[in-house]
This record gives sequence, C-alpha cells and structure tokens, in this order.
Amino acid sequence: MTFRQLLHATVLLSGASATLLGLIVVSHAQVNSDPMPAVISALWWIVASILGINAGRMNDTNPQIARVLAEARAAEQLPEPRPVLTLINRLWPLFAVTIVSGVAAIWLPQVAGVATGFLLIWALGWRKQEHAVKAIEERDGVEFLVERTGPVSPLKLLRTPGLRRDRPEHKRHSASA
Repeated sequence: MTFRQLLHATVLLSGASATLLGLIVVSHAQVNSDPMPAVISALWWIVASILGINAGRMNDTNPQIARVLAEARAAEQLPEPRPVLTLINRLWPLFAVTIVSGVAAIWLPQVAGVATGFLLIWALGWRKQEHAVKAIEERDGVEFLVERTGPVSPLKLLRTPGLRRDRPEHKRHSASA
C-alpha cells in the first residue's frame, strides 16, 4: 500500500467514524427526548471543525510526515501488497476509539460527542497531507510504500524509484545535463 493511499484512507475513515458517532449522539437525543447532549456536542463539533480547518490549512508536509519520509529506506524489493491488513495494522486506534465511544454512547452520549469532535479535527487537519506527499514523490521521482511493522511499532516507509513523468521541466533538466 502506498503512503498516499494510507493518508487518504485515514482521512476518509476518520470522517466516516466522526459521522457515525455524531449520528449515534443525535439518535440518542431523539430516542430519549433529551436534546441537551446533542446541542452541546454540536457546539463542540463547530469548534472542532474550525480547529481542524485551521490545522489543515498549510500546504506543506506535516513535520511528523516529513520525518517519516526522510527516514524512509530504499526498497530492495517491493513488499507484498496487503492493503486491508495494513489499514487494520496502522489504523487500529481509530477503530478502537470508534467502537469504544459508540458502545459508551449507550449510557453516556457525551463520550461519542467528544470523540466525534476529535475525529473531525483529525480528518480536517490531515486532509491536504496526501497532496503534499504526492508533490514530494513527483519532485523526487519516487514512491513511498508502507513497510510491514507491528501494530504498536512506529510507521516506517520504503522509498521505491518511480518513473518520472513526461513533463516539460524534466525535459529541460535532462537536456541541459
């Protein structure tokens, strides 16, 4: 699985988890005729959305992602593609938060409301990182793949040589060399 695919899936799954948990909070308010947890949660979601939009405003690579990209080792061979296993392995905290918050919402809908806000911050804050990595890949003519590691091990990447695109700026550099 490419690193860009992992970033894209992270943003989409964080947004989906936030939507699911938000739906649980609103449903709980509807069923119990108690709108207060949903109203307070909705105010938190607005604040969280503003925070996430501001966090994701930059077009540059996030410092954590830049560090992981810089530490990527050159691939000697391509890893076996296992996208589902990679997603489960890297995103298990997201799945755990979603499940635990959803179950806790049966008794305390505020838990799901708070988790929804943090998932919104995460999704909105990381939304442009895929494009930043793509720009680096295109600039350097490489592709970053997620290396197989344990579920609690830090993320590691492999750098594979990619094919440079047939673009005018690449033709100028090769013609002048």
